[in-house]
Amino acid sequence: MEVEEKIFTKDFTKKINGLFIDPKIFTFKFSCKCTGECCHYGVYTDLKEHDMILNKKESFIDSFDDSQSRDVNKWFEPPEEDEDFESGVAVGTEVINGKCTFLDKNGLCALQKMADSEGVHKWEYKPLYCILFPLTIYEGALTIDDEHIERLKTCNEDNDVKTSIFDWCKEELIYFLGKDGHKELENYKEEYLRTFYSGDKQ
Repeated sequence: MEVEEKIFTKDFTKKINGLFIDPKIFTFKFSCKCTGECCHYGVYTDLKEHDMILNKKESFIDSFDDSQSRDVNKWFEPPEEDEDFESGVAVGTEVINGKCTFLDKNGLCALQKMADSEGVHKWEYKPLYCILFPLTIYEGALTIDDEHIERLKTCNEDNDVKTSIFDWCKEELIYFLGKDGHKELENYKEEYLRTFYSGDKQ
């Protein structure tokens, strides 16, 4: 695993909050017409997020519609070790009726609906990897979830737009990195793009 990490991050020079930054996020052109399609494949949660969701189940299970299962034993895959997760353990959500177990038939997330009903931040209960998409954390680096993007119809690389994936994900990045971390990321973007467009790509 450590050998693979060095291969993937060997050209990355910037770290923020302990994560390498893949500078491709500044040049990858992206557009999305969100339909909840990215949730059709489920998501990996940290073990702590998994436990929190189960502890809160009574707060949202009654909001499930007939496309969702109220059997909590069907909500998650078996846990597996993954160093990119805070606890070192990832637990995937199951796909039920062609979508994440927490997604209703209208494309709305039960966890986000619960947050809205409680008057807390909309992402209070959502798994980090749900919040970050189309970005992800891979082998210690904040990078682009290329594999997931490639199988979607509504969120794609789009070289006809001016918006980068970094621009598109501003709200998510501020939430994840904090205002200071996001400002540091903006400064790195400016530094990197000066070099990138001068022809001396890192």
